[in-house]
Amino acid sequence: MSVHGGKLGRAPSGLDAGHCMQEEREAKAMMEGQEEQPRGEEGGRERYYVSVQAGQILTDPEAAAYELDILANDEEVSRLRELFEELSSMDEAATAHFSRTFNETDHDETINGASDEIITRIYRLLYECGTDGTRRHIASMGLL
Repeated sequence: MSVHGGKLGRAPSGLDAGHCMQEEREAKAMMEGQEEQPRGEEGGRERYYVSVQAGQILTDPEAAAYELDILANDEEVSRLRELFEELSSMDEAATAHFSRTFNETDHDETINGASDEIITRIYRLLYECGTDGTRRHIASMGLL
């Protein structure tokens, strides 16, 4: 996805970026002799690997490139899927809009603002469910 509203967007693609980040986390955890623990209730939380860029939530870290890992329950995963679907719908609407018009800047700002708001909601949920490393990464992005 391109940058919306000039300030938010998805991370640039890079097949190795997510995988390298995961290897760093695993090495650090091994050196410290511990794995990151789930936040809040332990029952029902599982580890997921998320690619915001692709709108994917994976259970297998080897299945595809990902940027962040989270510990989430079924309800949180469902909310995240809904947000990805909403963002995808906004992207399709924006594509259709921008392929037809030039000079409707008010409508452009509305579309960009709505996309930015969805992206912020996605990152807020990822932060809430994120591992320590994921939370640090999202905090460093300055989106929340």
